[in-house]
Amino acid sequence: MFTISSADWNGWMAQFFFPFVRILAWLAIDPLLGSSSAPNTVRLGLALVLAVVIAPTLPPFQYVPLVSGDGLLILLQQIAVGLSLGFALRIVFSALELAGQFIGMQMGLSMSSLYDPINGTQTPALGQFLVITTALLLFAMNGHHQVIAALWQSFRDVPIGATPISGKGFMILLEWAGTIFSTGLHIALPVTAALLAANLALGMMTRAAPQLNIFSVGFPITLGAGFLTLYFSLLYLPAYVESFWREAVEMGMATVRGLAGP
Repeated sequence: MFTISSADWNGWMAQFFFPFVRILAWLAIDPLLGSSSAPNTVRLGLALVLAVVIAPTLPPFQYVPLVSGDGLLILLQQIAVGLSLGFALRIVFSALELAGQFIGMQMGLSMSSLYDPINGTQTPALGQFLVITTALLLFAMNGHHQVIAALWQSFRDVPIGATPISGKGFMILLEWAGTIFSTGLHIALPVTAALLAANLALGMMTRAAPQLNIFSVGFPITLGAGFLTLYFSLLYLPAYVESFWREAVEMGMATVRGLAGP
């Protein structure tokens, strides 16, 4: 007669529960599939589906009671790995949002803000435009498939087990976070340069004709020059976003490997 003991049930639950926790922690901060505007039930359902698909492909690990010291250590490990991978990918959208803030400030649109469904906060209108455009581009480029593949690879790089987390991964993540400013400035540089040239021209016009009302003339000119330059800059945005996203996925995987230690 075929019987299933409580130990078997606990082992099967642990085989599914720990991957589910890592996936849920990743979805809590992932900018593509874990948008804060999505209901919690949707994220829970997506985490459940991914856990059901990924868990049977993982190598078996030694059974650890869920309510125990080792079980708590493994739980914290899964949360750290999931959050690290999601944070490495969110840096891409933070850089685009920062670029939108730079552009809007130069164009005089720093006070115009709208609700950002990706981050769930109020962001400048141009920042929200760049963030939503980037999200649509990444879905069109199968960027979500790359993220799921990186998530599955994380279980190979950091297997489920009661091993301590190394600080090397967090140092890699901190170094990668510095690219928010460099990449944001790089994206905003064409519009900023065009607006700088427009402001210099307006300054010379004001110097030559002091009676010119610079406020009534300068604002439409800077808006027009900014939007025109942004329009032509968008032609190069897909290729740049794709390479930046691939780099973010690679850095996320490097962060996960760093958490496993040397």
